[in-house]
Amino acid sequence: MSMKKTDLEKNKMIKTAGLMKAIGIPDRFGKGNIVSDRKEQRKLDQAAGLTSFACKLPTDLITALHAAADKRSVNMNDLVAELLKKGLK
Repeated sequence: MSMKKTDLEKNKMIKTAGLMKAIGIPDRFGKGNIVSDRKEQRKLDQAAGLTSFACKLPTDLITALHAAADKRSVNMNDLVAELLKKGLK
């Protein structure tokens, strides 16, 4: 039994959609992630002597930390580490 033209087009669309899902999302602006795998990132952090530490802070304190990090042109991890060292002395 032959298929209708609409059924053939529908099957083409389904096949194309499946191929598009399999390809994935390309890197943004041609730049790939430096470390694409979380396990690799953890290994790099451990080698650098870093340990993750999570805590809940008030929103106004977080905004102040972000502003200070932007002002000093450092990342948040370095800023918090510096402030904690000063506070614990």
